[in-house]
Amino acid sequence: MSDVSYAQNLFREAFPEKRYGSVKNLLFEAQRFISKHVRKDFTHRRARSIWEGSARRIDAEEMDALRIAAIEESKREQREIRARLAVLDAKLAAVRAAEARSPVAAHRKRAR
Repeated sequence: MSDVSYAQNLFREAFPEKRYGSVKNLLFEAQRFISKHVRKDFTHRRARSIWEGSARRIDAEEMDALRIAAIEESKREQREIRARLAVLDAKLAAVRAAEARSPVAAHRKRAR
């Protein structure tokens, strides 16, 4: 896999379109994030060329910034999933508690 295609995959993993709603928004956020991690001027046009896979080369700084962004996105997604699981666990606990109090549950226990 070439550096350009690897960078494109990292870029799409780190800045998923479903999170940002549009390509324009994700490119803006990518440009802001990556600019903080590279010494050179990282432009919107450069972000688009990496996203499209049309960049001629990828600098080491850019690749490192993309790796950092992918890690940050994974951490954010993990926090989101854990929060969602906590909500689902609470709902299931409430359902189980309601079942334990119902007459049907008492009848089931006696049948066993």
